[in-house]
Parts: sequence; structure tokens; C-alpha cells
Amino acid sequence: MTTTRPIRFIHRGEITQPGDVPTTRSLLDWLREDAHGCGTKEGCNEGDCGACTVLVAELASEHDLATPGATLIGSGADTLRLRNLNACLAFLPTLDGKAVIPVEDLPRACGLPSGTLHPAQQALVDCHGSQCGFCTPGFVMTMAAVHERQCSAGGPADRATLADDLAGNLCRCTGYRPILDAAGRLGQPGSPRIDAPALAAQLRQLAQDPPLHHAATHPARPGVVEQFHAPRSLDELAALRAAEPAARLLAGATDIGLWVNKQFRELGTLLYVGEVAELKRIERSDERLRIGAAVSLEDAWAALAGLDGELTDAWKRFASPPVRHAGTLGGNIANGSPIGDGPPTLLALDATLQLRLGDVARSLPIEAFYLRYGVNALMPGELLVAMDVPLPQPGTALRGWKVSKRIDSDISTVYGAFALRLDAHGHVAHVRLAWGGLAAIPKRSMQAEAAMLGQPWNAATLAAAQAALANEFQPLTDLRASASYRQRIAANLLHRLWLETRPDAPLDPASTRLRLAPTHPQLPRTQEAA
Repeated sequence: MTTTRPIRFIHRGEITQPGDVPTTRSLLDWLREDAHGCGTKEGCNEGDCGACTVLVAELASEHDLATPGATLIGSGADTLRLRNLNACLAFLPTLDGKAVIPVEDLPRACGLPSGTLHPAQQALVDCHGSQCGFCTPGFVMTMAAVHERQCSAGGPADRATLADDLAGNLCRCTGYRPILDAAGRLGQPGSPRIDAPALAAQLRQLAQDPPLHHAATHPARPGVVEQFHAPRSLDELAALRAAEPAARLLAGATDIGLWVNKQFRELGTLLYVGEVAELKRIERSDERLRIGAAVSLEDAWAALAGLDGELTDAWKRFASPPVRHAGTLGGNIANGSPIGDGPPTLLALDATLQLRLGDVARSLPIEAFYLRYGVNALMPGELLVAMDVPLPQPGTALRGWKVSKRIDSDISTVYGAFALRLDAHGHVAHVRLAWGGLAAIPKRSMQAEAAMLGQPWNAATLAAAQAALANEFQPLTDLRASASYRQRIAANLLHRLWLETRPDAPLDPASTRLRLAPTHPQLPRTQEAA
């Protein structure tokens, strides 16, 4: 029997208890309607525009300390991890035990006097980076996270990195040059920073609370009580999942949040995986990389890109930083969208999924996980625990290429993930070709692989593989693309793979890469398309 308690988090410098709020009430709605903090704006209400961006801080774990690129503030026991998130997609109970910093509270969080601007705010003023101002609070919060990172790094970032940082914030009237100019002024030595020791002391106080089990009366049906469980151990999560197989597993809510915001669906009992430490670890051995199911998309993709830097483009083009900070790779894999980018990548890498039902664990190759559209091999009450990725053999080329209408923050029209290794004679010794957008599930091209394996990697083998690929898939025509376009794009990506990996005069991957060079002064790609 679980004991319920109130949700508790830090807001406006104090520990706050929101009360009997619905389990799916968004942080955005609570900030605006309950806390009367209207600086945080509602734009798209689906995590695309960034107008609702806030900062969320929590005590840094051992995993956080070992994660390259994590934004850490403070030191020693006062070290915190800072993330910029979309408030519209964050269910309020998921903020339990954390610190929420919206735009009104940013100067206060830095210990600045009333009326004093944060460096990000002042930089936007100085660079004329705001016009109508609706999007500005979201930009400020993303830039505040950039400021903290750059203060730790010892100086401003290059313009291309800043463009990636701002990929989750949209503006339709100011223009991005002055915004990027403002971002380039951040991180100066001696600039005001968030008071990490003060927050850490309050967060340690919250950490003494028992695991959250929240019960709330349904807002439209007084006799119905909603349940939200946030266990802190894998054993407790597995037991709850087995006992309530109809309960909804919740991670970052970057997908499920849209069910509530756009479809007004009721979710029933929620089992939140974000407090289970065992699921938030990344472990690397001599044989494999293990990514826990609750590891954020940002950290998981960073680890995958560590296997081969050519996966960096796929990482940076997966949604936006606020979405990647909230969502999880485990959720992306379990969701199994036919146009998702994570499943094809793990298919190409020959990943194995670690599953658990109660006390019983089992392993399943990822290619056996997807049965048909919207259906996977999870049994009732079973959950995804981790993804094991074998380390590629030396000489293996990894690629993950996305074709979409926009460069940043867009869904794939076609996504191709490839693993290829040649022998000493230039013959294909190993090949895995995996696709999103060509079938009802993420799927390997077995016929094209068979046409390549053991053959010299030349133009004739490429043509045979392209012909096999055309026969193997019959993609749909929809609003995103026609079937013929998808088939042509898939063939072109295979051609690109050959150009970059052929034994005779391969192209430098940099010559076909879409990412900007670090010193390139061009504007962010999303905004250029606009």
C-alpha cells in the first residue's frame, strides 16, 4: 500500500506545494494560471516553438558528472545539472524534487537586486534582439542555460554551436542575427550566475521526501481519483508495472504530452520512470554500450555519437535541445514510430533490448521488437529496461542521415542508418541498412544487404543494392512526401553511402555534411527555411 504525499518543488526561491492538481496538469498551465507568472508564454503547446521554455535544476548524479556536454553549475556537493525544457510538455508531478526557474525568477535565482536584468536579458536589449517580444522569454531561458555553460567553459561559444542551442526557439519578426549576436555575448568571466549552493541546500531538503505517489481528484469527475507513481528503484517500478499492466508508463512526455494537449485524452494511472536511477545510467564496457531506458535523448545520442562522430548530425537534428533534454531514447524505441530516428539507428547497430516483467528479465533483438504498425513485442506488465549496443568492430563506418522539410526540429521524411565494414580487398564484410519512413515499422533492408554482402563495394554492387531496395519497400504517399520521392531518396542515400565509403577515392564526409562549420557565420537552418 503506497502512501500519497503532495508534489513539492522549488519555485520563486521557496519550496512549493501545488496541492490537489491533476496528474497531467502542465507546468505551463500551473505557472500562468495558478502561480500567475505570465512571462512564460503559450505558443504552439506542443514543444516546437520554445515560447514556454523554463530552466529546471536538480542535484547532479554520478551519471551527470560523467556526461560530456552536461550543463553543470556549482561544485562539490552543490553541483547541479541544469536543463532548458518546454513547460507545455512537463506534467507537474514530474517536477517533484526539482527547482523550476521561469523567466520572472531568473534575476532572483542569480541573487540580483530587484529590477536588475540577467546577462541574457541585457544582451537582448543591447543587441535589439526583441520586437513583438512574445518569443523573447523563451529565448532568454535558453540563453541563460547557454550562459551558465559558457561561464564554466571560460568564454562564448562559436556561432554554429549557438545556432544549435537555439534550434528549439522560434521567432517570426525580430530576425535571428541580433539574437545570435546577443547569445555570443554570454559567458563572460565574472558575470552573474545562478546561486547553486542556495538551490542545492533546498534540493537536498526535498531529497529527504519519500518517493512521490500522488493522488488527485479528476477535474471533471469528482468521484474519480487519478494516480501518479514515481518509484525510485527498478524493483519497485517492475512490481508496480506487473501489478497494474494497464497503467501508462511515462518518461519525458514529449509524445504523451501531445495526447493531453492536442487530443484531450485521459491517461489513467501513470508510472513515471524518471526517478529510477538504474534506468538513467550509461555504461560502456569492452564489448558493448548499455543505455538505460530513462536516459535522456540528449545524453543517449551523445553516447551513440561517441561510437562514430558521423552520427553527430543525426543527434543534432533529432528534435530540439529542450525536447532532447526531456524525452528518452527508451521512450523513442518503445513508441516505435515508423518515422522515428532512434529505432533505425539501433537496428543498424544490432542492438539488443533488455526487458523485464516482474522479477523475470529477458533479452530481445531490436529487429524482433516491432511486429506491425503500433504493435511491439512487450507483454502486458513488461517494461523496457535498457538497450545494449555492441561496440562496432574497427573499420566499421556508421552513418545516420535524415531527410526532412526543415533541417532542424522536424520529423523525418526518410531516415537511413547504416553500418558498413569492408575487408582488406574492398569487399563488403559487414552491412546493416535500416530505415524509417519506408514501411509501417522501422525496418532493415535485408535484400539490399544480401546484394552487398561479400561483394566488391563498387558501382555495380551499389546498383544491385538500389534495385533490391526498390523491390523491398512500398512506402506510403502522405502529406510529407510521395511514395516515389521516398524511394528515390532512399536510393540516393545508399549512393551517398557508397560515395563516402568506396575503396577508390571516397569523398570526405565533410563535403556532404549539412552541419555548419564551427566558425560559419550563417544563420540557424530552421530559421533560414522560415
